[in-house]
Amino acid sequence: MAQKKTTRICMFVFCVVLSIITLLPLLLMLLTSVKSISEINAEQFVFFPKHILFSNYAEAMKKGDWTVYFKNTIIVTAITVGISLVINSLAGYAFARIPFKGRDFLFFLAMVGMMIPSQVTMIPVFIQLKEFPLAGGNNILGQGGTGLINTYAGLILPYIAGAFGVFLCRQFYMNIPQALDEAAKIDGCSRIMSYAHIFLPLSKPVLATLAVLKSSQTWNDYLWPLIMISNNSRKTVQVALVSTFVTEVSTNWNLLMAGTAIVMLPLVILFLFTQKYFVEGVVSSGIKG
Repeated sequence: MAQKKTTRICMFVFCVVLSIITLLPLLLMLLTSVKSISEINAEQFVFFPKHILFSNYAEAMKKGDWTVYFKNTIIVTAITVGISLVINSLAGYAFARIPFKGRDFLFFLAMVGMMIPSQVTMIPVFIQLKEFPLAGGNNILGQGGTGLINTYAGLILPYIAGAFGVFLCRQFYMNIPQALDEAAKIDGCSRIMSYAHIFLPLSKPVLATLAVLKSSQTWNDYLWPLIMISNNSRKTVQVALVSTFVTEVSTNWNLLMAGTAIVMLPLVILFLFTQKYFVEGVVSSGIKG
């Protein structure tokens, strides 16, 4: 009994320490966002500001065309997530429920893709999109223009499918009893009807999980939009944060942190509304930390 109590206390202390380590950067960001520039540049570190300046948030939004930046990011994220859910769920269903020759080998190849860093394929993907035929002034051979550079498509296409999303959906569908397939077959359902009327309605947890993860990945992506976008009218919020508040000689840390807090708010709201399904999806898909 005493050993169990000691174990619980140790676990509680560990969770508290882990929570502090996780939340401390967020707290520092929020505190910095309401500091004056003199407090930030002071010789001694100032943890709590003497005067809370919520005006930093209004000032941050006045610098740059944030309506355009948010519109671009919402469009890219919404389309990417929507297409990704369709492609990944269909692929996961095929790998989990449809027996075909070479299925396991193809799934293995998809999993190998998870082990390749995105930085390795970034330049080849950029070249493919730049030389995309009949886009951005290119001819049929992909020459003569800019292809999909400075377009929404150039930001969306690399992220509409991913090995992790396929893996997530496959693991979820494998946990559904085979009896449902047999019942659907007896009732005359085709594979696509079985997917649409039986498996898809059961997929809310895994699709919510995938939607949150894909939204976070797309919304917070900085490097790929930085490479693909040079036109101010197509900038996303992450690129805009740096280009607006960071210069070669200085950084407006208080305004940068205020802008960052505003930018992360939609993802926090999304998670709050989907956390129930998110947890169910993680558990049912067999993902462990």
